[in-house]
Amino acid sequence: MLQLVDIELVLGGRKILHDVDLELDEGEVHSILGMNGTGKSTLASVIMGLSGYAPTAGRVLFYEEDITALSVSERAQRGITLAWQEPARFEGLTVAEYLETGRQVARNSPLTPQECLRKVGLHPQRYLNRAADTTLSGGERRRIELAAVLAMSPKLAILDEPDSGIDPPSIDNIVDVIRTLSRRGTAVLLITHHGEVAAVADRASALCGGTILKTGDPLTITRFFRNHCQECLHINEPIAKELNDA
Repeated sequence: MLQLVDIELVLGGRKILHDVDLELDEGEVHSILGMNGTGKSTLASVIMGLSGYAPTAGRVLFYEEDITALSVSERAQRGITLAWQEPARFEGLTVAEYLETGRQVARNSPLTPQECLRKVGLHPQRYLNRAADTTLSGGERRRIELAAVLAMSPKLAILDEPDSGIDPPSIDNIVDVIRTLSRRGTAVLLITHHGEVAAVADRASALCGGTILKTGDPLTITRFFRNHCQECLHINEPIAKELNDA
């Protein structure tokens, strides 16, 4: 479904990503594990096509179509969505209206706004008529955004797990959302630094210093991440033997 081929990104004269190769199959859940500052959110921005994140080298392919030069809206039309680290606010919309808009995008989504809210740990009667604005905490908006991703049923969902937040979704909530999406055929790219969350994936990759060091089953990659990345300053080139033996 998704192919990243030799992706490189230079921002402000600094190479943020380099030599990134990644493949994601239809319906696959793939975790990207990395410490803060390793390029995880930048990689999500490149895939989504955010302004200022056009790769300086390499290609992004979606169902074999080269979408490297396409805009955010054009990628969204093809079924790609991103749950932001800092969720958006929608003045003038209620939570119910926001979620119903997502269902209309999906056209055939069987999940009601009530069901979507329950899966992210929010009581529908308390939230459906609330405004989707600054009266909601960051954690509440994060949960509602995940509910909107469920309602949209995209072909590819990029979930960029925030580093912190007020009342963030629980691991159980996140896992429930991921499994619901996967059962409906949505591929999920899960960007995280928590091994417990990464464990739900079919495959995982370790990202360090702007490049993918290793890809494999989640337990192996989580063990590699814990053993080699927690104290890494992300400034040294990986030792080939160490990677092969991990």
